[in-house]
Amino acid sequence: MRAHYTLARLYIDAPLSGEITLEAEPTHYLTRVMRLGVGDAVRLFNGRDGEVCADITHVEKKTLTLTVTDTLRPAYTPPPTTLFFAPLKRHRTATLLEKATELGVMRLQPVVTARTQFPKLNLEKMRAQIIEAAEQTERLDLPQLDEAKPLIEAVSDYDSSILMGDEGGDAAPMLAVLEGRTPPLGLLIGPEGGWSSEEREALRALDHITPISLGPRILRADTAAISMLSLAQAALGDWRDS
Repeated sequence: MRAHYTLARLYIDAPLSGEITLEAEPTHYLTRVMRLGVGDAVRLFNGRDGEVCADITHVEKKTLTLTVTDTLRPAYTPPPTTLFFAPLKRHRTATLLEKATELGVMRLQPVVTARTQFPKLNLEKMRAQIIEAAEQTERLDLPQLDEAKPLIEAVSDYDSSILMGDEGGDAAPMLAVLEGRTPPLGLLIGPEGGWSSEEREALRALDHITPISLGPRILRADTAAISMLSLAQAALGDWRDS
């Protein structure tokens, strides 16, 4: 097996076997950006079947053919963690998607809150950002990205525990709350501007939601998401096995 971590890595939505034909966009990336041609090898993953090595066997102007040669890694799915988040400004949402993917979140559920300033989402662009983050960080699967839902509807539909980031002042530290818990786990962060008093009351009234604190400072929403996912991975996730 060749030193595969030096090879270009690409997500494709196709079975990882036999001959694979790529369309214009990935062909342009491999031939024009990465400057690869016939005889060069690349790594491929599809989010469900692990990772393989494939050789470029034929190149045309807008298509490229690869032949799978080796299985490099079997499929792997990280512990089930769902991040509930209110959409933020465009660049901050992009950061959140990138870092959540890097940190191994399994599902991303946008929620619309009273103070959500940017409820309209471009899911196609968001999925492209997720794929790019997975390609760059050696991730084998892709987080599921769902359509936005109203806050209470989204959390009520979730049938496992949710830890709710709450700057209310009486919430326990997240690390203490994580003791003795096991996945699956939901993590909920609020919008820029925080929860309304009505939302905080409604959320705290739900039996499967536990308010948690992330320390003495008020964090931006994207920083809070990264912090919560990092703590969850360290306490319950696959960081313990690395």
